[in-house]
Amino acid sequence: MSEAHKKQLEQQLWNIANTLRGKMNADEFRDYILGFIFYKYLAEKMELYANKILKEGGDVFLFSQIDEHTETGAAYIEAIREESLEKLGYFLKPSELFSAVAKRGNFDDEGKPLVKEESGTYGNTSNFILEDLQKILNNIQNSTMGTDSEEDFEDLFEDMDLNSTKLGKSPEARNEIIAKVLAHLDKIDFKLEQTELDVLGDAYEYLIGKFASGAGKKAGEFYTPQEVSMVLAKLVTTGKTRLKSVYDPTCGSGSLLLRVAKEVEEVNNFYGQELNRTTYNLARMNMILHGVHYRQFDIKQEDTLEHPQHIEHRFEAIVANPPFSAKWSANQLFMSDDRFSQYGKLAPGSKADFAFVQHMVHHLAENGQMAVVLPHGALFRGSAEAHIRQYLIEEKNFLDAVIGLPANIFYGTSIPTCILVFKKCREHPNDILFIDASAHFEKVKTQNMLGVADVEKIISTYRERNTEDKYSYKASLEEVAENNYNLNIPRYVDTFEEEDPIDIDTVATQIQTLDTELQENETLIATFCKELNIKTPF
Repeated sequence: MSEAHKKQLEQQLWNIANTLRGKMNADEFRDYILGFIFYKYLAEKMELYANKILKEGGDVFLFSQIDEHTETGAAYIEAIREESLEKLGYFLKPSELFSAVAKRGNFDDEGKPLVKEESGTYGNTSNFILEDLQKILNNIQNSTMGTDSEEDFEDLFEDMDLNSTKLGKSPEARNEIIAKVLAHLDKIDFKLEQTELDVLGDAYEYLIGKFASGAGKKAGEFYTPQEVSMVLAKLVTTGKTRLKSVYDPTCGSGSLLLRVAKEVEEVNNFYGQELNRTTYNLARMNMILHGVHYRQFDIKQEDTLEHPQHIEHRFEAIVANPPFSAKWSANQLFMSDDRFSQYGKLAPGSKADFAFVQHMVHHLAENGQMAVVLPHGALFRGSAEAHIRQYLIEEKNFLDAVIGLPANIFYGTSIPTCILVFKKCREHPNDILFIDASAHFEKVKTQNMLGVADVEKIISTYRERNTEDKYSYKASLEEVAENNYNLNIPRYVDTFEEEDPIDIDTVATQIQTLDTELQENETLIATFCKELNIKTPF
């Protein structure tokens, strides 16, 4: 598919999404449209797989043509169900396919549109499908019960309340808008049979990004800007072509995990943890929709610091964009936790930034690489954070690079941020690379963003460990120690621009000229005031 067709698909999906907008905020109509797209994906994937089974068995009919109410049809469905649960992890009957439901909502029994306007959209009449649709969404989950994929599909559609008054005041109004959305989506070909393309996955990412741009502060809970994701992914895949595992302890929508996969030929397994339930559902949908097999990902829903879910695992690549300066319990019981005990101090309860770093370092394999986004304050704040910084550098020598990013590149916050890169087995153990990329960005409306050249400059500088005036510097461990393990980038990368010298004689002449002009103006104003017989202001 050409780039133009890809953009066309993205725009079509965004236009359909706006059909649902109404009075809902970005979070709410995001959950519905992404849920409907996911349902369409599951249905089309199911149909393609079932048709393949039928064809291999020598049958000349399609899955959608099977009569579920006959004994023969039931036998076919049961056989396909068993294979589908093993291969896909879920099952849908012919009557539960997306296209079948869309047609029931918008066409009569003879297959004629109920009402069709000149614009091609459907009018105010539609068959009632709400109950049917809700039952189908529940059945997708129920089909997985007792199987290996049960946890991956559990409550995936729980945020899609089809009886919500936000969709319409009456059941008829809600049914009408949903039938219209299904009809529009049904016309779009996701081209799932072209397995080498990830067109739908890219479009899904596009929509998630669009919703994030309108979600304000909440966007940071589930989305890392694509350019930042690209930098993190390229950093942790440096020197790698395949990864056994990749992990994100604050995985949001899972986009960062999937971005890492684009930088290598293969990732065996994806691991993640997410606190927010809705975002956790979105992450699992995103994995499945990108063709990641249910046995290849393990996404958990829990508080990562308080209740870690993958504690026995060690990962080859770790990426994260944790919530900036989040609060956590900092309970003294954690001093006996293997993640924190060796440091002698816990990150402060008001700022969990280094607690996330400690957690990630604990999970890093000996040959692993990790990159984490933190607020700039984590580079220089004192007390317990300074102690942890010093331990990571002096005792462990895991810190490989510090990269300063531009301000205002994250949705919902304008604060400047940085990326810390850690490796347990460093190729350059005697120095730490500092990169100041804070002035290298493109302005897009009210948001700053890293351009292609900006991303490439960061990555090439890191990989080649170049030193460039006013951009990068390799600081010896001794120099960092002399700075008391303060990692504030201006201490190492001098970006000072000398101003042009000032000609004092010229400035003095200009001031004299201004004084003369001021006196002349005061005299003129005094003359006017006298003529008007009013008091002068001087």
